[in-house]
Amino acid sequence: MKFGFIAHPTSVGLKRYVKMLDLLQRNSTEQHSGYKRDLWVRENLVPFMNFARITSATGATCEGVIKYMPLVADEMLADARDIANRVVQGIEELAGEGAELVGLGGFTSIVGRRGEATAEKSPVPVTSGNSLTTYAGYKAMMQIQSWLDIKPDQEPVAIVGYPGSICLALSRLLLAQGFSLHLLHRAGNHDREELLSHLPDQYHAQVTLTSDPNDLYSRCKLFAAATSAGGVIDPYKLQPGSIFIDVALPRDIKADTRPNRDDILIIDGGCVTATDAVKLGGESLNVTIKQQMNGCMAETIVLSLENRRENFSLGRYLPPEKVLEIGEIAERHGFLAYPLASYGERIDRQSVINLKRYYHQDIYAGDSDVAKQSETRLAFIDAIIAQDPAREDSLDRYRQFINPMMVDFLKLQHCDNVFRRAAGTQLYTTDGEAFLDMVAGYGCLNLGHNPQPVIDALKTYLDAQGPNFIQYISIPEQTAKLAEVLCQLSPGNMGRVFFSNSGTEAVEAAMKIAKASTGKPGIAYLKNSYHGKTLGALSITGRDKHRRYFTPLLDSMVEVPFGDIEALRQVLNRDDIGAVMIEPIQGEGGVHIPPDGYLQAVQQICRQTDTLLMVDEVQTGLGRTGKLFACEWDNIEPDVLMLSKSLCGGLLPIGATLCRADIWQKAYGTADRFLVHSSTFGGGNVASVVALSALREILAQDLVGQSERLGAYFKQALTDVAARYPFVAEIRGRGLMLGIQFDQTFVGAVSASAREFATRLPGDWHTTWKFLPDPVQAHLKAAMDRMEQSLGEMFCMKFVTKLCQDHKILTFITANSSTVIRIQPPLTINKAEIDRFVSAFATVCDELSTFLE
Repeated sequence: MKFGFIAHPTSVGLKRYVKMLDLLQRNSTEQHSGYKRDLWVRENLVPFMNFARITSATGATCEGVIKYMPLVADEMLADARDIANRVVQGIEELAGEGAELVGLGGFTSIVGRRGEATAEKSPVPVTSGNSLTTYAGYKAMMQIQSWLDIKPDQEPVAIVGYPGSICLALSRLLLAQGFSLHLLHRAGNHDREELLSHLPDQYHAQVTLTSDPNDLYSRCKLFAAATSAGGVIDPYKLQPGSIFIDVALPRDIKADTRPNRDDILIIDGGCVTATDAVKLGGESLNVTIKQQMNGCMAETIVLSLENRRENFSLGRYLPPEKVLEIGEIAERHGFLAYPLASYGERIDRQSVINLKRYYHQDIYAGDSDVAKQSETRLAFIDAIIAQDPAREDSLDRYRQFINPMMVDFLKLQHCDNVFRRAAGTQLYTTDGEAFLDMVAGYGCLNLGHNPQPVIDALKTYLDAQGPNFIQYISIPEQTAKLAEVLCQLSPGNMGRVFFSNSGTEAVEAAMKIAKASTGKPGIAYLKNSYHGKTLGALSITGRDKHRRYFTPLLDSMVEVPFGDIEALRQVLNRDDIGAVMIEPIQGEGGVHIPPDGYLQAVQQICRQTDTLLMVDEVQTGLGRTGKLFACEWDNIEPDVLMLSKSLCGGLLPIGATLCRADIWQKAYGTADRFLVHSSTFGGGNVASVVALSALREILAQDLVGQSERLGAYFKQALTDVAARYPFVAEIRGRGLMLGIQFDQTFVGAVSASAREFATRLPGDWHTTWKFLPDPVQAHLKAAMDRMEQSLGEMFCMKFVTKLCQDHKILTFITANSSTVIRIQPPLTINKAEIDRFVSAFATVCDELSTFLE
């Protein structure tokens, strides 16, 4: 069976989109076949899409064509009689092309008395599609009710557009479920009896009538709307937590774009999505219009799949049983009311759950009694602590209160794990499934997760009720011990330590030491370096993507090309540069080891120019590379040294900035200066107890030697695998700090695609390209280049996803390069676990080797 469908643009922007398609289609035909006058004449309907063959989930088939009537709602309503005639002409045109059923879009049905008048004149059956549209809105409301965990009698629902056909049918369905409704009708209709007459008598007590939208804002948080006017509800007057299901088009929300509010949700109602089992004609690369199809069009398709040549959804009254019938038939054929969307963007359970707190009593019960309010808050906290949350609950909380984009990113990569337990090299989900951790907190877990000796040391100190936050009112003895140990273990003549809470704080402390001791404002740093994301650390981080949103940064910081010793020499000879900051291995830069002799040359120039040599060992230090400190590989003796990450023993944050005693004396060795840089939490006894134990265990378990031995084995094994696959460019690193560089290049792919389409499509698109304005060509070329780069990054992330999903191994990319996967497992890893990773890596390489180059 063949169907036709008459759509219409629901906004000026979409009208112009249709106009663009029409212009390009006609121009293409002209270029292919030559100019003809009848090619450029007024058309009643504009061709949009042909479905040569649609196959549903049941195996049923149909075909059809969609055409646009290029008028927005205001244009249709301005001359409804003429437009109604044009709709009939359009139906006759589609029937002439073989259509046995014609579906009408929103306004193409309204101008014909909701399809009734149109059906009287039509040569074939028609449907407005309003039944499936109603069903989709109904299912959306019921799903929201379930996700919010509310009962129908707890929350009234506002119906905007009563007694329109969709709103009337939706009202009857919701009333049957026990909801109470506030029905918004047109201002000119005040006949209560007439308005209520559209509903069965048993429901009258459940409804409240109003013609003023302002009556709804304070009474309702759940809305469903389907007017013919559009723009009825002001999103900025909605209560926090409101959910608005906008069923009809144009939108009934007074906003063409998403309102600037994160405490409400606008849902595109009345839409369905075809499952993977549905094939809509000649699909290529899984690209076809299957998601968020308007219910009116989907109903036309479903009826055609059922071979039902009948007037289905016409007039004001849509019987609820027919609404449920078409919904059930649609679902059987693979057309579902899920997933939901907001302004075209898919939303899921989390987006709704984020608003759940507005529907249930929270910690601010509005009680003015302080004691009762505290009791309520305490009960809330106790409930949260006692909860055994499901994975989705934790994702919901993180999305709502921390970083929603992070949750979206992890879900996109299928890496949205939530772990409940950790031990050694393993992380365990709430279901007890084990994952091998090859990230180890980006180098924080040299001793693995929850190292027992460190836990025992911490327990012993806490059980003894040892003091913690006493710095600056007395001397913390454990911190003093830690300072001595660090100064004795570290390279160079270290004599002072400043303690902080993180690596980036350690870097900030180093920068202040450099400025205060040398009296010079400038610090040199290397391109592609990474030293943290606080404002000062960013100023000496050599990657623009981290810096661009925070400019202007600190003055006098000078970037030098990595590995270029002569460029560095010129900078360090400047009078305003007092220090240089380096990493022994650029970890976040992609695990790059400096050229042979480079670090020695840097140290020599520093000595010659009286420049402080500051070495960032936050990630490389404490055994990671096969030496206790990575700078020992090159016999480097820093003037200032930064540590953090694995100094924490995997338990408590701590950072340390070490420097020579004479440098500290110049910076802070006076009565006015000795406290100008301090930290409330830095230097506490508890963190120092943990750090001392961590240092002891790294040495006692010979993890430095193990890192060197297993790292060499690991690197060679990965190199052997990589040799078989050209898209693995290099295995880099030292010890158990390795990076896998991918180079699955897509250079030229997008431009080749454009050339291919320009060649194959009817017309002369190559000539058209020549006459595009220069700025347009430049922007398109830049976009193509960036797209090709992102495809290479996408390929790399597929390794992260497949290692996680298929092999239960956790990896991630480096901060500065999205085509390098970091390998930084706990130093306690064993050979069998390394072999497991190598085997999994080889399998993923093989599975992704469809294109070797």
